[in-house]
Amino acid sequence: MMRFMAGLILLAIPLVPAAGEDRGTVVTGKRGMVVCVSPEAADVGVAILKQGGNAVDAAVAVALAEAVTYPAAGNIGGGGFMLVYPPGGDPTVFEYRETAPAAVNRDTFAKTTDWHDHKAVGVPGTLRGLELAHKKFGKLPWKDLVAPAIRLADEGLTLDAPMVKSLNEVLKKAKNEEFRRLFGKDAGKTPWQVGDRLVQKDLAQTLRRIADVGAAAFYSGELADLLVAEMKAGGGCVTKEDLAAYQAKERKPIRGTYRGYDVYGPPPPSSGGIALVEILNILETFDLRKTGAGSAETRHLMAEAMRRAFVDRAKYLGDPDFVRIPEFLTVKEYAKKLAATISLDRATPSASLADGITLSSESGDTTHFSIIDANGMAVSNTYTLEDSYGSRVAVRGAGYILNNEMGDFNSRPGVTTAKGRIGTESNLVAPGKRMLSSQAPTIVAKGGQPVLITGSPGGRTIINTVACVVTNVIDFEMDIQAAVDAPRQHHQWFPDELKLEDKNPDLRKKLEGFGHKVATEPKQGDAHSIWIDPKTGVYRGAADKRINGKAAGY
Repeated sequence: MMRFMAGLILLAIPLVPAAGEDRGTVVTGKRGMVVCVSPEAADVGVAILKQGGNAVDAAVAVALAEAVTYPAAGNIGGGGFMLVYPPGGDPTVFEYRETAPAAVNRDTFAKTTDWHDHKAVGVPGTLRGLELAHKKFGKLPWKDLVAPAIRLADEGLTLDAPMVKSLNEVLKKAKNEEFRRLFGKDAGKTPWQVGDRLVQKDLAQTLRRIADVGAAAFYSGELADLLVAEMKAGGGCVTKEDLAAYQAKERKPIRGTYRGYDVYGPPPPSSGGIALVEILNILETFDLRKTGAGSAETRHLMAEAMRRAFVDRAKYLGDPDFVRIPEFLTVKEYAKKLAATISLDRATPSASLADGITLSSESGDTTHFSIIDANGMAVSNTYTLEDSYGSRVAVRGAGYILNNEMGDFNSRPGVTTAKGRIGTESNLVAPGKRMLSSQAPTIVAKGGQPVLITGSPGGRTIINTVACVVTNVIDFEMDIQAAVDAPRQHHQWFPDELKLEDKNPDLRKKLEGFGHKVATEPKQGDAHSIWIDPKTGVYRGAADKRINGKAAGY
């Protein structure tokens, strides 16, 4: 069994921004555009496009690069969803959500309170998903797409302020010795400083095997042995049989329409596509342009639409291989019935919408990137380790972090509380089942051509972040950067609370007058987006400033 224990090399060098780096300002291009949280990964994506790769090639390279440059969520030990809109073809989704190991059941996690350990790990799907997309659409050799990530891991990443803050914060909490060895300066004893260099030799060696063999290198052989050995050492459940059985799936996207635009999103096991379309269908019955962007009236209507979609999310959605998903959820007639229950100036108590779900009295990090190539192929990809840095467990000798996705199942059967815990049947744990996701990589099109590529991290807030961006662009005709920068909001079913980035006291007072319980959040989501001007064909990339990021185009 191979074990690569080279660890980290630390070099103090000055921080130098990448050439052409531009954050928080729209970047334009006509040949290609990549927008993501990692400036280094954005440059990798554009380089692949310039080499003749298409948007899927660039997506594979960006995803693998972010496994090196953005370890909080970029990964090979997690899972996600890739929405592809090929030129002249039908959109499709490559679903690579993690699955539950065969050894677990609906009661396995009923008493779990800490999700940062080996037991919380689901069977990873990222590499199978990237490979499936590449086999269908890729142009460049697989090896060429892994090479930039290998180089970044081998030569090292110069740490900027956001990465320093992220690493130092997680190292205060992480208990796993291998995690601390790999990602800590002096094993976490010394805080990272801007300009330090993080070199990941173990990960580079793992990526070399993946470059040579493909995804199979991860799911069998020595890399699989390392993962399983890590599971046994920490009491985890993933076995070699679980890894061998894992398959990514190509699925038909959820499609809706909104004010003359086509909206595409991921299907279950993500709730993102269905919930987004349901929210937009409800909002379509109201004149948001008349009530105005950011007004109390608009915030209220959006909150009520979000609230109702999240009730249905809890009631109906889960892995479609295990539960039947009702078709009416995305039908406009159903949305009109829900809209008719919304008062224009009074909040609906969430408890009144339970409709048969018993309420008990018992007292996530992701990343998204958007890409478009010279031929108009668009990719919207969201993938995750679940929490920031996932389980905070690193695989000894392999250099990567494992997810903690088992926490996305409803862990306590029948326990649904006003604090936000959901215990409904549709998303209970079962062997081989995919846990429900909120990921919502989204493409909006007009006349068969993509006009908006967007998505976000943020757990359950993802769906509402995307709804905010879409309405900002379509209803309020904002420039893409303004649409990304504008204050966001979030309302789910429970807790019965409207969260706002906007701290305007007058807005809060008016919403409280409507009966909302209002809280403010410093930031919501990280929606790296692209607008394609339908008149000129120019790509306009907008990096979200809430964490970090870069729009890179040519």
